[in-house]
Amino acid sequence: MADGIIAAAVIPHVPRIGIEERAPEFAKGMIAGIKEAGESIRALKPDAIVLMSAHWVSTFAWYATGQSVHKGICVAEEAPDLIPGSPYEYKGKPELAEALAEKVSAQDIPMLVNTSPNYNWDYASYVPMHYLDPDAEIPVVTLSTVICSSLDECHDVGQMVADVAKETGLRVVFIASCALSHAVVRGPELWPTPERQEMDHKIIEMLKTPDADALYTYLPTFAKEAVAEMGGRVLGAYFGVLKHMQKDQKLAGTQFGPYAQSSGSGNASICITPQ
Repeated sequence: MADGIIAAAVIPHVPRIGIEERAPEFAKGMIAGIKEAGESIRALKPDAIVLMSAHWVSTFAWYATGQSVHKGICVAEEAPDLIPGSPYEYKGKPELAEALAEKVSAQDIPMLVNTSPNYNWDYASYVPMHYLDPDAEIPVVTLSTVICSSLDECHDVGQMVADVAKETGLRVVFIASCALSHAVVRGPELWPTPERQEMDHKIIEMLKTPDADALYTYLPTFAKEAVAEMGGRVLGAYFGVLKHMQKDQKLAGTQFGPYAQSSGSGNASICITPQ
């Protein structure tokens, strides 16, 4: 079977879906979509997932989790009433984290391996994995989102993630854990503005027939006008992964579940695989 990046997906993580039985009605389609995406991903039999979290925010250096086991309690710090303490336990992939840090650092972009035994996942790491891989079968490496990084740097790092997946001979799925538009407001049931919904749908349609260069060219406009989460950094890395995937194969994107709202943000689960 082919190695390298075998799939790359953008997956939402809104905290209101963190505990399924407490999720509002409007969010249930979002949960179903993530679960369906997970079934598709698990069927590919990946060796690891690399998940870039919009809520693990680092200031200067990139970080990759290098623990052999990820075990802890996830609390949504910004909304502890929504996720007050959800236990998790997933396998890690330390050798992949180390290879990523070595590759990225060699390009004068600082990346360190996080081996802290006291580290707990943020909810943008926990929520997608909770639904994508509920039995915790797939080893995981999570990546931080760096305030001091540019879109170009994120795009480069995404390509390096794909390089490392190929060089290590691993079958890797990349997960961009982020919303699309993200101009959040009070009121969980509220949609993005019509203009931002239109931009979200443009991105969704572009991802269904992906052209990585066109997506990245559009990103600065989308990041500014749609108010992309974390300035579009997670999407920048995602589009870098797609650029590498597209070098020698055609890609196709599948949307799982509906486009959905949460507090003014727009969210969708879209997984891209080789045709």
